[in-house]
Amino acid sequence: MEKQFKITSPEGLHARPCTLLVAAVTPFSSDVKISYNDRAVNLKSIMGVMALGIPTGANITISAEGADAEAAIEKAASVISNENIGEEA
Repeated sequence: MEKQFKITSPEGLHARPCTLLVAAVTPFSSDVKISYNDRAVNLKSIMGVMALGIPTGANITISAEGADAEAAIEKAASVISNENIGEEA
C-alpha cells in the first residue's frame, strides 16, 4: 500500500516535520518507507529521512507493508496534512 504527497512546507522536509513523521509511524509493526528521487528509506529512521534532503515542491511516496500498513499510512497522511507539511498528490 502507498500514497503520494507533495511537500508544501516552505522549509521542505526538515528536522521538525521529519521528527513528527518518524514519531507517528514508529508504533506500527509494519515496515514503512518514504521514497524520493528513486531512493527509499525507512520512515522510522530520522537520519535516513533527513539524508533524502526533501525540498519544497518535492513529490514523495509513503509505502507500508505489514498487518497495520493501512493504519500507518493514514497516520502519516494525517500528520502531513495537520502539520501543513504537504498534501496528497
